[in-house]
Amino acid sequence: MEVLVLEAKRMFNGEYNHTVDTKGRLIIPTKFRDGLGEEFKVTRGLDGCLFAFPLGEWEKFEEQLRSLPLTQSNARRFTRFFVAGAMSCELDRQGRILLPQSLREFAGLEKDVVLTGMINRVEIWDKQRWTDYNASGDMDDIAEQMSQLGLNI
Repeated sequence: MEVLVLEAKRMFNGEYNHTVDTKGRLIIPTKFRDGLGEEFKVTRGLDGCLFAFPLGEWEKFEEQLRSLPLTQSNARRFTRFFVAGAMSCELDRQGRILLPQSLREFAGLEKDVVLTGMINRVEIWDKQRWTDYNASGDMDDIAEQMSQLGLNI
């Protein structure tokens, strides 16, 4: 039973609006702090956002990247994308992290941001980019494709 409680803490969901201050600091929502821990990894993500991984989840991801063949150029490129952009972040007493300039520029983070829980990670989006992303694509078509991958709702 205790294992189930620990696993539940690692699951991230929900959507929270915050701002990046002029020094590049971002408040991490209280609901995400326990799961992320005092120190975690933030890296470039897909679709123009940032990914924040608890250290345990980052280590699992690193192992998967490590298993990719060095002889395949796309595998090297994919690994570089995530690993070269990865930074360790630590929460300060106010529950904030300092986002490096390079990551803020990559994700277009200037002021208004949205943090979204994605099961094993948190995504950090520029608010307008998040709004635009959600306005694009037909979820019915996407759902059909997911069923072909074995996900049935």
